[in-house]
Amino acid sequence: MFNSLSDRLAATFKGLRGKGRLSEADIDETVREIRKALLEADVSLPVVRTFTSRVRERATGAEVSTSLNPAQQVVKIVHEELIEILGGETRNLRLAKKPPTVIMLLGLQGAGKTTLAGKLAKHLANKGHQPVLVAADLQRPNAVNQLQIVAERAGVACYAPQPGNGVGDPVVVARDSLGYAEQSLHDLVIIDTAGRLAIDEELMGQAAAIRDAVQPDELLLVIDAMIGQDAVATAAAFQDGVGVDGVILTKLDGDARGGAALSVREATGAPIMFASVGEKVEDLEVFHPDRMASRILDMGDVLTLIEQAERAFDADQAQRMADKVARGDAFTLEEFLEQMQAVKKMGSIGKLLGMLPGMADARKQLEQIDDRDIDRVAAIIHSMTPAERRDTKILNGSRRARIAKGAGVQVSDVNSLVERFSEAQKMMKQMRGGGGMPGMPGMPGMGAGSKKGKGKSKPAPKSKKGRSGNPAKRAQQVTAEPESPDAPPKPFTADQLPDEFSKLLGGQ
Repeated sequence: MFNSLSDRLAATFKGLRGKGRLSEADIDETVREIRKALLEADVSLPVVRTFTSRVRERATGAEVSTSLNPAQQVVKIVHEELIEILGGETRNLRLAKKPPTVIMLLGLQGAGKTTLAGKLAKHLANKGHQPVLVAADLQRPNAVNQLQIVAERAGVACYAPQPGNGVGDPVVVARDSLGYAEQSLHDLVIIDTAGRLAIDEELMGQAAAIRDAVQPDELLLVIDAMIGQDAVATAAAFQDGVGVDGVILTKLDGDARGGAALSVREATGAPIMFASVGEKVEDLEVFHPDRMASRILDMGDVLTLIEQAERAFDADQAQRMADKVARGDAFTLEEFLEQMQAVKKMGSIGKLLGMLPGMADARKQLEQIDDRDIDRVAAIIHSMTPAERRDTKILNGSRRARIAKGAGVQVSDVNSLVERFSEAQKMMKQMRGGGGMPGMPGMPGMGAGSKKGKGKSKPAPKSKKGRSGNPAKRAQQVTAEPESPDAPPKPFTADQLPDEFSKLLGGQ
């Protein structure tokens, strides 16, 4: 969503590189370009004015004029001001001292409240809570049924005593849900309220009545991140009419310009707490202002990447793989498939790579990555027998043709997979036997290969003849004799280097 903003800011900062000192004209030009970038990203005008004035004030101060690298200092200032405008610090949910904790969702129709309710419930369930979704949207057609389906996908309970479609009192449903939660031992209640196509008195009146009936611990406003500057007016209206404790942005993975994320916090004072980044029930992230600012400035988001990996990869599975490598067991296609499936759980490959620092220049290549390639590889492996997965050397022509037909691919695709997997096996052996570099000797305690005896250092044979009386010959014999274990090591000579290093140094 922030691609266009990131590109504009990157181009602006690129023009500052190589300058040992920034003049007032340089700062004016930089601030002007930042203002254009924010306006093009659909950030509200008051927020743009506040942001650029802060950047200008700090950029003309001593922290830039006395800096050894003024360009980097300006980037640092913009980064810090972005963090501030996005909320400063991560705001976690407030939990009630006496359960259940009540969370009430607000928002206009079409913002994605119902789907978001399921994502939030799934996120909290993964944290060890027992949430229940409450169907208090009794006006929109099939809203109750939709919430029940979403709850089933999320694997959480749903309280829906009324059929909806205009039947039932949402205030009564919300009030009764608290008693249901206490009896059923649910420590979190998430109330999905009705929305409207636009803000009106009826919407605000109903929301205020539900708020007074349940006294929620959190009033969370759900905003579509793609509506641009209208998000500010919507947030301000709900803040005045009902009250807003926090904001959740939906559709943050869209291709809009993302001005809502930079406008809502500054305009309303309500922090952004969560962001919906996909269509799956797991696609909900805690909103970290510092990490989002780093993404916008192409500094990456490695912490989020690590957290996603920790959730996707099973610790026992990783330990089994590490033990297998240490023992010297062969790396098979079965383990390869397990690793691919774990990576797939983390999300889009292009999205994951985009979290690495400095990937803005490769954005076009990342957009061309097809996640269906993982499915095709999985189909090929699933078409193999267990014996074929354990030992690819038995894959002759007829077997490969059968596998290709079963997976719905060409034989060349099977051949390509086998070749790439063979290279991966070689790399695993090199890492186990020599630290990962071809031609390097084995690391202590790691062994040098799977074959017995191979790679073990043998002592040089002792000379059978006695020492010569000739001083020159005796010196040669002493050099050829093996040294004692306590002798100090001698440095490498050119003829002792591995062949790969000799080639790098120009030898043949």
